Amino acid sequence: MKAKEFYDTVRSEISKYLVGMDDAVKALTLALLSRGHVLLEGVPGVAKTTLAKLFAQILGLKFKRVQMTPDTLPSDLIGGKILDPKTGEFRTVLGPIFTNVLLVDEINRASPRTQSALLEAMQEGQVTIEGETYKLPKPFFVIATMNPVEMVGTYQLPEAAKDRFTTSADLRFPPREVEVEAVMLDSSRRALEPSAKKVFDANFVLAAMDEAQSLDVSRKIAEYAVDIVRATRERPDVIMGATTRAAIHLVRAAKANAAIEGRDVVLTDDVKSVVKYVLPHRLVVEVPSEKLFAARDTAYKVIEEILESVEPPA
Repeated sequence: MKAKEFYDTVRSEISKYLVGMDDAVKALTLALLSRGHVLLEGVPGVAKTTLAKLFAQILGLKFKRVQMTPDTLPSDLIGGKILDPKTGEFRTVLGPIFTNVLLVDEINRASPRTQSALLEAMQEGQVTIEGETYKLPKPFFVIATMNPVEMVGTYQLPEAAKDRFTTSADLRFPPREVEVEAVMLDSSRRALEPSAKKVFDANFVLAAMDEAQSLDVSRKIAEYAVDIVRATRERPDVIMGATTRAAIHLVRAAKANAAIEGRDVVLTDDVKSVVKYVLPHRLVVEVPSEKLFAARDTAYKVIEEILESVEPPA
């Protein structure tokens, strides 16, 4: 299966340059094969940008990066019309969003207006410039990052915006042995920045996406996904639970998981496997402390308890 070849290759290639990235790589893969987007939350210096670049290089896709700031305008992202001094006429200049893989660094630094322009593009696969509609390339995949430490000069990413991301992952400081391995791996490289070879192309990626999402899902699997999502709304320690969109994304990601494991049948185990990537960023939970990743750890605990309490179909 193309999806399995895709995942096995990406994981193998990235491990040549980065260590301790298994969860993040799976979150990226599940989101892409679900025709969605991914949100990476992590402190500075944990190779989020490098991971995104390597992912795009291996896939043979065009890559662009946008560093968000409070001054970033929608036109800085999608483009606009400028006056051509030679002709005296306005011409359209397309922004960095016209790419296959777009890394949006620190999405929560962008103003609500700029965030809205990005989210519209993610949802519709197109942008509007001065009343004219422009289709985005296919595939179009957004990797957005958030820094949970620095809150000065940031805008809260609305829950409705987080809900647009199919999956998420948190990149924390690695264990000591992994950190040592990362330093040794870097010291053995001659190039300052790692660069991976192209293995696939856009047509292969699109075929893998189609393959994954063409898998049939039984009503029992759909009911199981919905029951898990509904259970998040009934918890006293959850201020706001997951939405219907979350259930849809959960099933899409379960399809992708079955495909990367080489199966054409979606099992309850696929749903269980992807819950930790699909739901945590969507839950608003009561945070017990100011500790880094406290909200996400609480969300993980909630999800773990829900999986124990919700009966899978027979």
